[in-house]
Amino acid sequence: MAGEIPDLIAEVRTGTGKGAARQARREGYVPGIVYGDGKEPLALNLKFNDLLKKLKAGRFLSTLWNLKVEGQDDVRVICRGVQRDVVKDLPTHVDLMRLHRNSRINLYIHVTFENHEKAPGLKRGGTLVVVRPEVEMEVTASDIPDHITVDLSGFDIGATIHIDDIKLPAGCVPTIKRNFVIANIAAPSGLIAAEAAEGAAEE
Repeated sequence: MAGEIPDLIAEVRTGTGKGAARQARREGYVPGIVYGDGKEPLALNLKFNDLLKKLKAGRFLSTLWNLKVEGQDDVRVICRGVQRDVVKDLPTHVDLMRLHRNSRINLYIHVTFENHEKAPGLKRGGTLVVVRPEVEMEVTASDIPDHITVDLSGFDIGATIHIDDIKLPAGCVPTIKRNFVIANIAAPSGLIAAEAAEGAAEE
């Protein structure tokens, strides 16, 4: 499960509209807004360098944040969108949504693979082909898993790993209601060539 919820520090933005947003950007901030939970939207400024660092770290949109604004109670938020400059690809605006602890939300959760050494197919030279490095899951805001784990033990060449083969964290439900593929173990090219030659010889 995810560890301590990271802080996202912001300031209340005085003034609204394009003029206030441009002023914020000139001063080294990224304008944003937080909405939801039956409360009025609140205009915010986030420090550009801090936000950029978090964006570069990855998984910004799939992380639950503890929003800290001076003079306000801390609130849990999820990012619902980052607008970027079309030329520089740098953030120009952030949309945040307030959440209750018991809110159910859809997030993309990272997939990790373990016990490679216990997979006969990989020991024979097969290749792990990851079809879905992330899976969209419905999760509880207070209990977002850091990742879901695929145990590769026992999988041989030609094996296909489906979502139903994985033990999911409690309360974690795939948004796709079918048994979709997560990964497979492909045969090494040398083995494929040998089998093809063997088949031709038998003919």
